[in-house]
Amino acid sequence: MIEKIEAELLTLFKEEDFQDCFIVEIKTDGHSKLEVFVDADNGIDFVRCRRVSRHLEAQIEEQGWMNEKYTIDVSSPGVDRPLKFKRQYVKNIGRKMAVIDDEGHKTEGLMISADEEQIVLEFKDRVQDGKRKKTVVVQKEIKFENIAKAFVKISF
Repeated sequence: MIEKIEAELLTLFKEEDFQDCFIVEIKTDGHSKLEVFVDADNGIDFVRCRRVSRHLEAQIEEQGWMNEKYTIDVSSPGVDRPLKFKRQYVKNIGRKMAVIDDEGHKTEGLMISADEEQIVLEFKDRVQDGKRKKTVVVQKEIKFENIAKAFVKISF
């Protein structure tokens, strides 16, 4: 069933209004509940999520993929979900991030760049300068292959 939903979404995402959209995750219990997380390079809003939901509802009902009584939830991944794709990093340049590397070390900072190979986080750090400590701005490059999890941090 997930493959059918994914194929339907990929067809929809060829349409002009959805060409920047991509699938983050699809979850289902098999017959009565479907959760679809989609994102877009230019951001996803409620209106586009609703249009995706209605498109899927029409296909589910037409094809009989689920029980008569089912729920469908189409939404953006939200800040509590880790980033999964390189294109998600690019759209979050300029935001504060928390990155856990493959050795379990956590780095927090402002993401100042993202390319095909890595991201760069910028943060302030206290370092020893003779007998005193001073604050310096550090830029840390983190290769995608070394990222275990990365989250956008919300600032209030």
